[in-house]
Parts: sequence; C-alpha cells; structure tokens
Amino acid sequence: MDEINLHYRFLNWRRRIREIREVRAVRYRERFKRMMRDGEVLCYQGNSDEVGCYVAPRPLSKGNFYFEVTIVDTGVRGMIAVGLVPQYYKLDHQPGWLPHSVAYHADDGKLYNGNTIGQQFGPKCNRGDRIGCGIYLEAFEDGQTTVFFTKNGKEVGTVVVPGSPEALYPAVGMHSLGEEVQLDLQAEWGIEKENGLMIVDSHEDEWGRLHDVRVTGSLLEYVGKGKSIVDVGLAQARLPLNTRCHYYELEITDAGEKCYIALGLARRDYPKNRHPGWSRGSIAYHADDGKLFQGSGVGDAFGPRCFEGDVMGCGIMFPRDYILDSGDDNDDGDLELLPKQRRVQNDLYMNDEDEEEDGEELEGEQEERKVMVFFTRNGKVVGRKEVAVPAGGFYPTIGMMSTGEKVRVDLHPLSG
Repeated sequence: MDEINLHYRFLNWRRRIREIREVRAVRYRERFKRMMRDGEVLCYQGNSDEVGCYVAPRPLSKGNFYFEVTIVDTGVRGMIAVGLVPQYYKLDHQPGWLPHSVAYHADDGKLYNGNTIGQQFGPKCNRGDRIGCGIYLEAFEDGQTTVFFTKNGKEVGTVVVPGSPEALYPAVGMHSLGEEVQLDLQAEWGIEKENGLMIVDSHEDEWGRLHDVRVTGSLLEYVGKGKSIVDVGLAQARLPLNTRCHYYELEITDAGEKCYIALGLARRDYPKNRHPGWSRGSIAYHADDGKLFQGSGVGDAFGPRCFEGDVMGCGIMFPRDYILDSGDDNDDGDLELLPKQRRVQNDLYMNDEDEEEDGEELEGEQEERKVMVFFTRNGKVVGRKEVAVPAGGFYPTIGMMSTGEKVRVDLHPLSG
C-alpha cells in the first residue's frame, strides 16, 4: 500500500511540475490576432472591420520601462494605437478601449484610458513618426503607475493609472488595411549623452522674462493661480524678431481648464499681468476664441479656435530694405544693422502673390516703422495685420491664464 501511495505522489509531483512549466511558457508568450509578425515588423492582416492587436510577452519593468513603435505605413486610415494593457487583454479591441488599459492613438492624437471615447492629448502621427510609451520608475513605490507617451523622442504627456506597473504589457493596435509598424521593445529613452557628458538644455536663456511660467526644456507650463484676469502667466523671449529670425511657433500640449493661451508680439516692457494683445505695443492671436487682440481688451474675429495638438505661429514679413532699430537697449550685441541696399526674403512666404505689393507699399512708410505681422495655425496662414513696431522691436510673447496649460515652443523653427 505504501508503494502505491508513493507511486501516486510521484505522478502528482510530475503533473504539478508540468503545469508550472506550461504556466510559465504561457506567461512569457506574445499574443497577437489579425497581425503578421516578421522580425520586428508588425503588419495588419484583418479586413478593416476588425481590430488587430499585439501584446508583448513581458510587462514593463525597472530594467525595461520604455518601448517604441515606428510607423512604417499608415495604411488606409492610420488607426494605429500604442499603449499598455493587461496580459490577457481581448485581442479584438484597440489598446485603451477596455478597463485597465491606456493608449495613444495615431489617427486622432487622442488618449484612450479604459474607454472607447478618447480625450485630446497630443498631435496626430504619420508615416515615419516614432511613438513611445513608458512608465516612471517611482511608480513602483506608490501603488500607482505614471505612464508617459512620446512622439519622435519628445514627451507628449503623462497619465496616472491605478495598479502596479508590473501588470502592464506593451501593446499595439491596428484597424485598417496596409498598416505596418516596426516594434522596438528594448528602446531607450532619456537625456541624450554626447562624449560621455549629460546634455541638459534648459532653454531658459532664450527667455528674457518669465512670470508664473515654468520652463522645462522647450516646454512652458503655467503655474499661476488662474483665478482672475490678472493671473496671467507671461513668457517673453530675450531677443526681438528680426530679418534673420522672423517667425516662431508653439504647440499646445495641454489646453488646461480654459485654453486661455495667447501667442503674439509685444514691446520689451510689456506689463507682466496683461495678456499679449490687451495693452498697447502688442498684438496676439488667442487660442480660446480665435480672436485677434491689438492693444485692446476687445478682440476682433480673426481665425479658428485652437486646441490641444494645434500648432500656432507668429511672424513678421519685414519690408525690403528694413533697418533694425539701433536705439534699443538689447543686451545682446549680435544684431547687426542691415544697410538699405540689402534685400530681405522671407522664404517661407515668398510665394504669396501680394508680397511684392505689400513690400512696395511699406517701403515708403519706413519712417513709421510699420510691418506686416502674420499668424499661422498648423502651418497655414490665418491672417495678417499691419502694425507699427514699438521702440526696441517686437519680442515673441506668450500668455497663459488657466490651470494646467502647457505649450512647447520653438523660437527658431526655420533654422533647419
């Protein structure tokens, strides 16, 4: 009898070992449906009525907290999603649609956080763009997970989700014919290194004045109270626009509560608690209502409203033979005076049919120092306005006024 019992105990032991091995094998097995994987390339294999989804074999961890997807082909609709999901996520749903999952969708730039209704989050993504997703390491200690997303190596935004990061697996979703991506589960993200030294470009030296605005790299964040019209956060560039640097842009990365974001130009001594455009010596395009404000608290209908993901631009079409003001007290001596014989071309807009006409009209009015200020939205000119240049020049000036507003600024987008 003892020999029989020992025999059955041995069989049970072997069965348990086999089950454990099977569980481990399943645990570290990638899962995908309506997709074909060829090396690091994932291709959609459905009929566009059904979702295809890929789930990585291992969750993110302290040693591997980030991954990236490069869009090889957007296919018919570009419905590509990148995010994190539970291990046994339903493969006929896009990442982010079901509870306990979160994803950034390329076709609309929205964030889907356990819901089929997305929220405005970042810019849309196209062929060649890299979408990254990762977790901040401190999430392992506080019981919540802070997930961040990137586009082409730059952070788009973050979202906090409940639960342990060890339960979140990299996932990619597709939903139209021809979609194809390259997957890199071992991607690295962080501060770039060169010659063994850490490069930290704060960009703070580009700004002459900052009030209730925090600078992190190229990102400006409103940190004021946001309670009344005097709680303006103001950022003014250190140098005015000139004939060699005549245009700048911002991308709305977070619209905050009200999207009270203004982009424009102002005199150097512009009051810190006034939105650009509200006081004399300034002009600005306001995102929340699409109006143009020029030295007045009452705006004029001008262009479309702007939202998260939109890129707003402002520049000057200097008249030919324009001479920089030598009377300003600029603390940077690299702005040379241009002789009248030197012609200036704004290459980005030199195809405008009426540029010649405008230049000739303004040439005769040099004494009044008038210029044509133009504004753009997502690369297209919204409108123009002729204004007199204040003494010392027009400085790029950005205003914000509601909690949570963030913009990413490029003061030299045409420098290559």
